[in-house]
Amino acid sequence: MRSRFPLRGDQKLIQIVDSALADATRRSGEWLVCRPGCTQCCIGAFSINQLDAFRLRRGLAELDRRAPERAAGVRQRALESVARLSPEFPGDPISGILDEGKEAERRFADFANDEPCPALDPVTGNCELYESRPMTCRVFGPPVRSEDGLGVCELCYQGASAEQIAGCEMKPDPDDLESRLLAELEKNTGVRGHTIIAFCLATEGNC
Repeated sequence: MRSRFPLRGDQKLIQIVDSALADATRRSGEWLVCRPGCTQCCIGAFSINQLDAFRLRRGLAELDRRAPERAAGVRQRALESVARLSPEFPGDPISGILDEGKEAERRFADFANDEPCPALDPVTGNCELYESRPMTCRVFGPPVRSEDGLGVCELCYQGASAEQIAGCEMKPDPDDLESRLLAELEKNTGVRGHTIIAFCLATEGNC
């Protein structure tokens, strides 16, 4: 089926990223304080690409088969989040696609910074879609290099020197498999652009 074509490639991508995370975690030791129930990185909207959205929707469909009440809770939180965020959404509130350009980036920087992720169970503090989480979630915590330099979670690496932090750098996707899979998915579906988790989980999509 057309909608399933990235699945095998995405599974390979996840294996690569999770292996890199395990290696960075080993090198980081006690400096990396990420643990179940730590939800600081689950507060505030961030953009996800269409491959992330594909993975999340598949994860929600799987949760629906396994635990329909929990899946219904995720959908309800997503719908409530969309209702709160739509009036100021820096994009198309119907499709959930974010606007592009410098002005759109500026608006998004000030958008929904206190909004909890709908996949976050407010009672347990756990992610209901952990195995299907976006790449941003998978690489958050260890040092990861971007155009702005080497970034880390502010809760981690307390007391570590710059050299020690650099020694724990995570290189999640060295061959840029994600970009190739994303290009194939966008070509196949015709859906392009970034969205946020709430819109992704509140709307029906091809899984």
